[in-house]
Amino acid sequence: MTDTHVSADTIRSIFSAAMTQMYRDEVPRYLEMTRIVGEIDGEALARDPELEARLRRSGAFDLIGVERHGAIRVGRPEELAGLRRLFAVMGMHPVGYYDLSPAGVPVHSTCFRPIEAQSIRRCPFRIFTSLLRPELIEGEDLRREALEILSRRRIFTPRCLHLIEIFEANGALGEAQAIEFVHEALHTFRWRGEATVTAGVYEAYRKAHPLVADIVCFHGPHINHLTLPTLDIDAVQTALAERGLDPKSIVEGPSRRAFPILLRQTSFKAIAEPVRFAGREEARGEHRARFGEIEQRGAALTAKGRALYDRLLAETLAAAPPRDDAIADYMAELKRRFAAFPDDAATVRAQGLAFFRYAPGERKSAQEDVETLLREGALRVEPIIYEDFLPVSAAGIFQSNLGEGGRRELSASASREAFEHALGTKVADEMAIYAHEEASSLERALTTLGIMENRSPMAENAGR
Repeated sequence: MTDTHVSADTIRSIFSAAMTQMYRDEVPRYLEMTRIVGEIDGEALARDPELEARLRRSGAFDLIGVERHGAIRVGRPEELAGLRRLFAVMGMHPVGYYDLSPAGVPVHSTCFRPIEAQSIRRCPFRIFTSLLRPELIEGEDLRREALEILSRRRIFTPRCLHLIEIFEANGALGEAQAIEFVHEALHTFRWRGEATVTAGVYEAYRKAHPLVADIVCFHGPHINHLTLPTLDIDAVQTALAERGLDPKSIVEGPSRRAFPILLRQTSFKAIAEPVRFAGREEARGEHRARFGEIEQRGAALTAKGRALYDRLLAETLAAAPPRDDAIADYMAELKRRFAAFPDDAATVRAQGLAFFRYAPGERKSAQEDVETLLREGALRVEPIIYEDFLPVSAAGIFQSNLGEGGRRELSASASREAFEHALGTKVADEMAIYAHEEASSLERALTTLGIMENRSPMAENAGR
């Protein structure tokens, strides 16, 4: 190999592929899930001849079957700050703040992801990263012991830290360094099947909260799930149940729509994995934390669209909570409530409910008005895909995989400032990212058409 510098997008692609292979080897049920998703996607393409053309136009066709994200949980601020440095090597930046404590999950989170649309098309992989909030662990003795246990572990290899330092000094890694970096980074996320505590200590934390046990009692932030995209999440949900993969009872997010919005996701429930505990007798047991997830993404919503979405979802949950014995009632109520959210692109765009990307059309026009250009085909538009997460959905996925004792009532306020202090930087505002993408795409399209616009698209979007 030469010393040619490797782009962050390329390193992220190599890392994503290596992470996928590692997880498929560790969790055979995930490999079975990928086969099911592949079959469903093939059927969707065969059923809709225009679907492939639409996917190719948007640049999404080559990403079919490519993992979209994974998730990890860390215990200390120093670990979160170290991950920020590690992910920076791969062009992944912290976007969004998620407080999951209202759903009984004692963590707050961000998503490390690429930001530029071109980088997302090259490799969309991102990591949803959660930090334990030790103040939410019940019992002073358990809180103190958790911090002591976590203080003794080191989640990065010395060589990984050295390669990060080389990247920070030079702004890039060479080919050989990039390959070595991925190899070293994988150690941080690998499942070892060995607890760092005795069976008794593990059980105490599991009773306090299963997620706390998952964070505190092991060598590091083992990847707890990977996520595949699909073209038909409802068909996948049915197929998972038919083949005995034990899926969640519902698909999280909005009901099925002609114009998809935000994010819908489901998963098979966490598998039981054998664990060796510390201590003289090397007791053995099992741990449930890791699973496989499927997602289907739609348009990113503006502030106005998100407010409508949140209100409709809140009304649904209040009228028909998704209990295991009343899933049909919940799904019917969800569909009924979301009938109030427009279900076609033209109306959604006209009402300023979602962000859109603009491009020059195939026809010529002497007009300068955007709406006229769109009607005449001189300008075309497509929704900007939502690249982030929903706190309710994230918490729902976590809860469904925690097993008995996983649901807790927690009383805590969001602590974004504390999270950003631990992270060592501010998290990016996802709304601002989408607004900038929409505005810049319209500016580029109008410039290509030779049209000078006096008004600012960014200003138009600011009030959405």
